[in-house]
Amino acid sequence: MWTHKAWSGRVAGPGQPKLQAYAGWCNAVEGNTTFYATPSRDTVAGWAGQTPPDFRFVLKLPRVVTHDQRLTGGDEALRAFLDAIEPLGPRVHALWIQLPASFGPTDLPALAGFLRRRPKGYRYAVEVRHPSFAEDPAPLESILAGAGAELVPFDTSVMFATPPTSDAERDAWAKKPRLPVRPHALTDRPVIRYLGRDDPARTVEGWQRWLPVVARWLREGRSPTVFIHTPDNADAPALARRFHTEVAALVPGLDPLPEPEPVGPLTLF
Repeated sequence: MWTHKAWSGRVAGPGQPKLQAYAGWCNAVEGNTTFYATPSRDTVAGWAGQTPPDFRFVLKLPRVVTHDQRLTGGDEALRAFLDAIEPLGPRVHALWIQLPASFGPTDLPALAGFLRRRPKGYRYAVEVRHPSFAEDPAPLESILAGAGAELVPFDTSVMFATPPTSDAERDAWAKKPRLPVRPHALTDRPVIRYLGRDDPARTVEGWQRWLPVVARWLREGRSPTVFIHTPDNADAPALARRFHTEVAALVPGLDPLPEPEPVGPLTLF
């Protein structure tokens, strides 16, 4: 996302390395591109050089592992991926196992087997999209808890509360999952994905349910990572910072986010 065109001149100034600029706004990023292609070690070393050691990458496992082989193969692709991301070191906060919507309860043995033989030294976070897991999450959560893996909720409720009003919202309406969300952490490193709307006020209204949840996790000693999206993501960094500010109002002493270098409008509000 740090190369998002809409962020040019807003998050990153002319000539400024884009990831370095993003890391001045937020201290975590989703790695979606690793789903489609494994980057070179040199590319990843460049990512490490643009971010501080405590920056968090949540990197999606390659498609061949999660979708093509459905966690029952793809060992060579997985080894290549792990070799490529090694330069990030402690910045790899979690490996993100996003499973296809067709991966249902009957596929749980494949997930359990993968987690049993998973490469050590990494945290794992699993996102499922089959509606049956919403009806009975207990077997899935039992497997994840036993392996020390986290379940990633993707909250799209505000998106589907009313019909879309823009091309970006219509695209999200067609592609994003419609699943109820359980605000329940399995580990000390929960991960939340939240999708708002084009209207910042509606996005802020929709995340209110998460503020006391995240505050409680912090008080319990957990270290949550929250990703804030909108349909076009143009204002996502500023919104992410606002979410952090609202959580900080509930949890005095919360570590601040980094201070971005001024390159344009710093806030929407």
